[in-house]
Amino acid sequence: MARAPVTDWASDWDHLDPAWVGNPYPIWQDLRDRCPVARTDRYRGVYFPTRYADIREAAYDPDRFSSRRVVVRDGEYRVNSPPITSDPPEHRPMRMVLIPPFTPQAVAKLEPQTIRVCNELIDRIVAHDSCDAAVEYAQHIPVRIIAHMLGIPAEHGDQFRSWITMALQEGVTNQATLKRAEQEISDYFAAQIAERRQQPGEDLVSFLIKARHPSGEQLSDQQVLGALRLLLIAGIDTTWSAIGASLWHLATHQQDRRRLVHEPELIETAVEEFLRAYAPVTMAREVVEDTELGGCPMRKGEMVMLSFPAANRDPGKFADAEAVRIDRAENPHVAFGLGIHRCIGSNLARMEMRIALTEWLRRIPEFALDRTRPMTWSEGAVRGPRLLPIVIGSS
Repeated sequence: MARAPVTDWASDWDHLDPAWVGNPYPIWQDLRDRCPVARTDRYRGVYFPTRYADIREAAYDPDRFSSRRVVVRDGEYRVNSPPITSDPPEHRPMRMVLIPPFTPQAVAKLEPQTIRVCNELIDRIVAHDSCDAAVEYAQHIPVRIIAHMLGIPAEHGDQFRSWITMALQEGVTNQATLKRAEQEISDYFAAQIAERRQQPGEDLVSFLIKARHPSGEQLSDQQVLGALRLLLIAGIDTTWSAIGASLWHLATHQQDRRRLVHEPELIETAVEEFLRAYAPVTMAREVVEDTELGGCPMRKGEMVMLSFPAANRDPGKFADAEAVRIDRAENPHVAFGLGIHRCIGSNLARMEMRIALTEWLRRIPEFALDRTRPMTWSEGAVRGPRLLPIVIGSS
């Protein structure tokens, strides 16, 4: 169904509008200059703060801005995936359970597998003079690593990708598709949980089954299921989008690409800048009571979109904020969020990005965007390339 065109970004914005999906940054800068907290009647009323300080204030105030709804979408259907959809005090016990598999030490053990996965994918790509770097590379890496962590066959990754497309792309506007994805994911993981209860292993599913709340209680099957569903939905599309956006930048900025080829020691710093400039994740909160933010009155029951990408482009926080500087030394970006829900998987995402770019540039140092083929960005809560046609060997 065609969406009504936007009449004024300050009072009628729509994050699914083609202009926003294609290049939201000029829109956000215009709003910062003339209406730093925009509002729309769409989606039953949503506010959009554009400044770092306002986004930070909302993220750190769960008493006024609840996480019981975290996505702005058509329809009333709500996804329940604690701890990300929980408020204090319920949120902390479940979050603490999930932290151990994502510590720097735990993530470091996954590096050899990540290097293998990247090179297996590149082996197939280098046999040709072109590829889709999103579909054939970026989208596979976090899927394969999560599958490895869960102790499930790598070939199940295609099903994971299908569910993510249903939930985070088609499901943005199609409630039936979202519900179907939720049910299929739940059925799949329920079977995995039942299997591990009979035959536990050293995988993430078994870890969650054996884990205990700080109170000493074991997790119920429903809690294990919710955690697995969260890891699948929140931990895959976000990372493949970040990898894809980084490759898009390098395919369209020859000088940066060549510099990283010749200075691979700069890749870690470049990853942080790509996270800042192309942060993939926007979350949302529900207004708990009538309040105000950034001087803008807000009504109880309406939503606030917390655009961490917009915060990362605020010139009040970052010098030369619109410029992508791969050697930016001071970079307190918020690509992984702010407040009590800051991303648990940030160590894993950084590692996957670093290795994905390192291995790609080592083996495919010369490439460029193929402007004769369509290149598209996703819409909704996660932004990243969905189609990224690349010509290999071009400069």
